[in-house]
Amino acid sequence: MKIDGRHYRTIAPTPEDDAVLVIDQTKLPFSFEFMRLTRIEDAAVAISAMHVRGAPLIGATAAYGVALRMRDDASDASLASAVERLGATRPTAVNLRWALTRMSEKLHNVAPADRAAVAWNEASAICDEDVEQCRLIGVHGRELITRRWRETGRTVNVLTHCNAGWLATVDWGTALSPIYQAHDAGVPVHVFVDETRPRNQGAALSAYELGAHGVPHTVIVDNAGGHLMQHGLVDMCIVGTDRTTATGDVANKIGTYLKALAAKDNGVPFYVALPSSTIDWSIEDGVRGIEIEERSAREVTHLMGRREDGSIATIEVVAPGSPAANPAFDVTPSRLVTALITERGICDATREGLLGLFPERRAAA
Repeated sequence: MKIDGRHYRTIAPTPEDDAVLVIDQTKLPFSFEFMRLTRIEDAAVAISAMHVRGAPLIGATAAYGVALRMRDDASDASLASAVERLGATRPTAVNLRWALTRMSEKLHNVAPADRAAVAWNEASAICDEDVEQCRLIGVHGRELITRRWRETGRTVNVLTHCNAGWLATVDWGTALSPIYQAHDAGVPVHVFVDETRPRNQGAALSAYELGAHGVPHTVIVDNAGGHLMQHGLVDMCIVGTDRTTATGDVANKIGTYLKALAAKDNGVPFYVALPSSTIDWSIEDGVRGIEIEERSAREVTHLMGRREDGSIATIEVVAPGSPAANPAFDVTPSRLVTALITERGICDATREGLLGLFPERRAAA
């Protein structure tokens, strides 16, 4: 996608291939800066401190983290410790484990002398594949938006939660990819962007990238979505997911479940966009089987913003001394999901629906 007319990926090696550059999302939307990763610890901190976030991008960053470690020490013990260190950074997004497993299996039978080059190439391949998967998600998903436009003859209003745009992936995004592609094809589309407390990924990130691409959008408080749906102002919801079970339950940023309930009550289609790397085929029940990350209470009690003089400040917004809880995700049961949008097409949020698109998983199932 583009910022000020220039194409960027969220993660890419330097021209010298001596480091990895990532967009520092903690600086957005007020400053567009890059963070340089040269060691495995840089990658681990980037993930845990949310300099990078979004399930696909977390996986890509972890892959490059392994590659950076192999340049320093390509022994078996080093590979195992790299996987363990990076695997401990964030628990909910399955792409992290998926990418680390892929890197480990790729390098297991490679001689240590060759591991650095192989790891670098494999991390690059993971990034390239993510770009293509997200592009295809957009190809399939834009048809839903186009069809609605043809039915109504008016601007299609899409509500999204959190940030599942190109900043959450290597490029294109998941939930926002259909929106970008519909917009680029000339379909009039407008996005209601949930602010997404406590870290405001919607207000800070989704709004930033939609604006940079020229997509009409409106930021709303998290609790406004149901009201808009009641008054017929939302044509569909499209969100991303950090982990999808084999039966179609989806874990996404906290507050997604409430949007799905409101959509169900008002007859608004609720779509979830995801690459296949986000499917956890080992879990049946998302509510009981997906570990929900509990993050720092400070994310709830404090906010970053820009003063009128342009300076950046962090302010406290909660009564002093009040404790705060911060579950980062919730699980939306498959019964509330209209359909899943994947790189292979659109399917019901059921086991059979997923297996219809991914028949190679039937033997395992």
